[in-house]
Amino acid sequence: MCGICGIIGETEGKEQVLSRMMKALKHRGPDGRDSYITRDAMLGFQRLGIIDLETGMQPIQNEDKSKTLVFNGEIYNYRILRDMLRQKGHRFETDSDSEVILHGYEEYGKVFLDKLRGMFSFAVWDDKEKTLFAARDYFGIKPFYYTVAGDTLVFASEIKSILEYPGYHREMNEEALEQYLSFQYSVLPETFFKGIYQLLPGHYLTYTLSGELRTTRYFEPFLKPGKGLGEESLLEDVKNVIGQSVKRHLISDVEVGSFLSGGVDSSMVAAASGCGRTFTVGFENEGALYDETVYAGELAGMLGTDHHCRYITKEEFREAVPKVMYHLDEPLGDASAVALYFLAQEASKEVKVVLSGEGADEIFGGYNIYLEPKALKLLGWLPAGARRCLASLAEYLPRHMKGRNYLIRASQSLRERYIGNAYIFRTGERREILKRPGSAGKPADFLEGAYERAAPLEDSDQMQYIDLKYWLPGDILQKADKMSMAHSLELRVPFLDRDVFQIARAIPHEMKTRRCTTKYLLRRAADAYLPEKVARRKKLGFPIPIRNWMKEQDWYQEIAEVFTGKAAAEYFHTEKLVKLLKEHRDGKEDNSRKIWTVYAFLVWHKVYFGNNEGI
Repeated sequence: MCGICGIIGETEGKEQVLSRMMKALKHRGPDGRDSYITRDAMLGFQRLGIIDLETGMQPIQNEDKSKTLVFNGEIYNYRILRDMLRQKGHRFETDSDSEVILHGYEEYGKVFLDKLRGMFSFAVWDDKEKTLFAARDYFGIKPFYYTVAGDTLVFASEIKSILEYPGYHREMNEEALEQYLSFQYSVLPETFFKGIYQLLPGHYLTYTLSGELRTTRYFEPFLKPGKGLGEESLLEDVKNVIGQSVKRHLISDVEVGSFLSGGVDSSMVAAASGCGRTFTVGFENEGALYDETVYAGELAGMLGTDHHCRYITKEEFREAVPKVMYHLDEPLGDASAVALYFLAQEASKEVKVVLSGEGADEIFGGYNIYLEPKALKLLGWLPAGARRCLASLAEYLPRHMKGRNYLIRASQSLRERYIGNAYIFRTGERREILKRPGSAGKPADFLEGAYERAAPLEDSDQMQYIDLKYWLPGDILQKADKMSMAHSLELRVPFLDRDVFQIARAIPHEMKTRRCTTKYLLRRAADAYLPEKVARRKKLGFPIPIRNWMKEQDWYQEIAEVFTGKAAAEYFHTEKLVKLLKEHRDGKEDNSRKIWTVYAFLVWHKVYFGNNEGI
């Protein structure tokens, strides 16, 4: 695990520039640093020592020094691949997984990506061909950003590293803001920084010294539900592949711990791993809705782990928001990122590596919203016109009246009502608050291609595919990587294993959602590791008590000041923002998610375009 960066092309003062870029990534790899510098290419590496502590430093080169690699991540089947490559005549000087990638690419080229089992972003510079090859893992666990400044390609694990390159001129991307207000995360290939792009999950990039840049998709997490598959046989496959994945994710030369929320996903991973240390956070005195620490503590007692629990206060939470936005690189309207920041901080005091349950909901169909298509079918017998009439009438009902939202959503097509687990501002709402609404179009328009691809699937499977493609990398994995690496902690996600996905993608939708139960088959598989009450526990998520805190005078006043500040006035009609805040305080509407989404953006903007950079 580490931070990587690089510059392809001539750069004035290149050693100093690369050094600054590497320094910006030090939190990702405080254990050491090294670089590769030639006239045409520079690669930088900040190391967090996990595997092969003695000889695993990078950049690393092949035998004739023609190819040089920097790599961020872990390859869990590297020993198998190393033996295969040795049989083909390759010589290894280290016991690291990074050297396996280098020789594998040398032997097979881009096809070698299909043989990797792990999380990764890496770059290989071919000094003979004067070409850079870079790739990002299947689901987007590890980040990779790049820009072209003049005749030079600049890349890094985090945007803040690219910002150190003097040839890049910082500019806010307003198109990203418009879509962010709906999705709550940066959904475009181009980031919030104009001209800086993310390499999308399951894609590789090639760049030649002559300036030719090309990105290509090599993997897509598309679902292919099987027909006629026996439940018991499929259950055994799920049990076996998850057990194998967890075992592989324990490969390390340092101690591995586990996050433990009390929910089925992290609980199953913790139980299957046998890790000796577990970690959780909660909010004391905020009620059971916001606190799973009791459940986590009970399970930790059953598992016999050295359990660490931390309670986050409102004051700590507020103070951490600018730091969180700094480490995220881009705004994220998901308040659980702040809680995850503290969870990673707590774990980093004891271990360098933790396992987590991220990805289980997306892979196995775990979100409660996936039950909605079945519920909406109760009105499916009505003609579409009649459903729209009912929805029009429902618009005049009090917003809090039970059944109002059901009637409205029943009148909409899946593409209209579902853009992922978050749908913060509708198109009309965001145009109302933005001073300069652009041509971003409706969120549904942005997802049109994905929905066309998913059209043959059942509605719940289409929803799952949208989340795998956008929500998972844009929200879940974005905060998982950035919040853990903020504390030099490696986070591993056994559910997001390619072999696990190959089994999970074939699960029929009726084995994912059944009656009022989500990820039905995974819960059955969890019975092998957990008490039934844990395996069947309803999903709570990672709820944060911001809806309560925003009504309290101190935080209300702070947000009000941000909403009427200079940055807010640049992008928003501030009176509209204040109205949202007052409605929430007065109990007229629960606007907490809308308020937080805007607030997160404005705090981020102050960090990167104000005077708080480098918090």
